[in-house]
Amino acid sequence: MRSLYPPIEPYVRHTLNVETPHKVYVEECGNPAGIPVLFVHGGPGGGCEPWHRQFFDPDRYRIVLFDQRGCGRSTPHASLEGNTTQALLGDMERIREHLGIDRWMLFGGSWGSTLSLLYAQACPERVLALVLRGIFLCRKQDIDWFYQHGASRLFPEAWQDFIAPVPPSKRDNMVQAYYELLTGGDEVRRLAAARAWSVWEGTTSTLRQKASLVQHFAESHIALSMARIECHYFMNDAFIEPDRILDNAPRLEGIPGRIIHGRYDVVCPVDQAVALHRAWPRAELQIIPASGHSAGEPAVAEALLAATDDFADQLA
Repeated sequence: MRSLYPPIEPYVRHTLNVETPHKVYVEECGNPAGIPVLFVHGGPGGGCEPWHRQFFDPDRYRIVLFDQRGCGRSTPHASLEGNTTQALLGDMERIREHLGIDRWMLFGGSWGSTLSLLYAQACPERVLALVLRGIFLCRKQDIDWFYQHGASRLFPEAWQDFIAPVPPSKRDNMVQAYYELLTGGDEVRRLAAARAWSVWEGTTSTLRQKASLVQHFAESHIALSMARIECHYFMNDAFIEPDRILDNAPRLEGIPGRIIHGRYDVVCPVDQAVALHRAWPRAELQIIPASGHSAGEPAVAEALLAATDDFADQLA
């Protein structure tokens, strides 16, 4: 099984004042003269990690990573104010302009695939190619699957831990119930709810449970931004119209793409990738056997590396 590229450090870091009170963290790695690529992290509210830099050949790519509003090294932490899909898309354009990039490739997984697709549909002339993993179409049925009924039947033990902070009388709308907890004034209950929400995702993200990943999702800093921001978005239907991504798929017609999805992805079931491919047949679909949702699944990571290498050859 192929490994990621060796660890690298940024050659420059930026802090962009995008909209009061938000300041967005941006870093650049690899070759300043290389093919520009934007890493779009998941969540929303997940933030970037050092190993995310390693999906790209540092000799051939100018690798740009950023922490979306309210998470990672962006500030204020876990803030919901002015935190919408439209605002994030505007931040991406602000980053592109600030860095003097004309066109770039987008690399996004889970919510990162959602945001990458929305950006490409809004600004197709700015996108060289798309590498997408764990497709999340962000429809009500996709949110209900993971937070109301569906995934609960595959992970019943973990589901009991997820619903524990919510009184039984409120469990018919888990997103609403969690929103009340995560925005409430009781700091202890807020943090406990954030950890339960985040650990549910960490527990279900891999085919075989990975203790280090669950522990990472349980960290207070990660859990608060992930839970608060995800729940905020899902309470608001991700701030997009129903079926927007599939309805606007014709706008992707001129963009080459690679869709990579684990066969046993429980967070974002594979039917979402198939639906996207039907609407965007130019993209290549790879369904990875014996794999779940995480980009860290070995076979998924190998497919992502192959995709970025292939596009480096094509775009050179």
